[in-house]
Amino acid sequence: MDQAHFLLYKSNMARAAQKPSIQSYNLFGEVRDLPDVVHCETIAARSVLHDWELAAHRHARLHQILLVARGGGRATMEGQTHRLRPMSAVNVPVGAVHGFSFTPGTQGWVVTLPAEILDEVVAPSEGLGRALNEAAVLRGTPAMRRLMTEIFTEHRDRRFARAHILKALSATLLGLVARALAARQPSGGRSAGADPVRQFETMLEAHYLEHWPVTRYAAALKMTPTHLSRLTRSAYGCPASQMIRDRVVREARRNLVYTNLTISTIAYALGFNDPAYFSRIFAGATGLSPRDFRQRIDRAR
Repeated sequence: MDQAHFLLYKSNMARAAQKPSIQSYNLFGEVRDLPDVVHCETIAARSVLHDWELAAHRHARLHQILLVARGGGRATMEGQTHRLRPMSAVNVPVGAVHGFSFTPGTQGWVVTLPAEILDEVVAPSEGLGRALNEAAVLRGTPAMRRLMTEIFTEHRDRRFARAHILKALSATLLGLVARALAARQPSGGRSAGADPVRQFETMLEAHYLEHWPVTRYAAALKMTPTHLSRLTRSAYGCPASQMIRDRVVREARRNLVYTNLTISTIAYALGFNDPAYFSRIFAGATGLSPRDFRQRIDRAR
């Protein structure tokens, strides 16, 4: 096994027979999912603990890319089954329902990025976000494999400028995956805007700082708020109102962790007129005040 092979994702998952509902997991827990830029583990490290079977689940705030080096198996992505072979790359967007059945002894890598880092390294104007929103199994490339090993090595060594280099390497890996996803789209095929949930996500990225209510998004999409929330529940397991709140909170979390801005400055930058109200919204979403969240993160580093 390569020196760069480390650990898979932390799941705490029960078998499907025990928990038939789709579970939602965060890799590092509610607080520890942000201190690091990426999380690196091998396919074997966690799947071997579950007899190489990982039941269907979703990650609320995490984007994952897997690359199979040896072995294979099956991936279930949004209800569709895909065969995994050596050099299969798997793109798992935030909220996508996925599960795996690996052949015992399978080797490979898993790189996981918090959504906050994804927001930072993926420029909306380039269209990468739309491409990366597709849950898919792709043919991996030698360039992807090289980047995986570089990311794992950089993640392990903890040298100077580590965070900067990890962001750059991860951004390149995401770009290669997005390019491969875009190349699969037939010309004249379904446009990215044809899916109303994707349209909602695009609008949310454009207007979350303006604090549009669900009714305004629904009106722009020519549907009722109830129908919009029905669609987002089906896609992500939560109503549209929660997605709106969580997008603002996600940006707040990123600023609290990766900048030295004051809490009041962050609140105003996110479109809140009252920092105290911002703190109440943040605490309602995370269980911690912004100050406590920042202190907890600082202690965890």
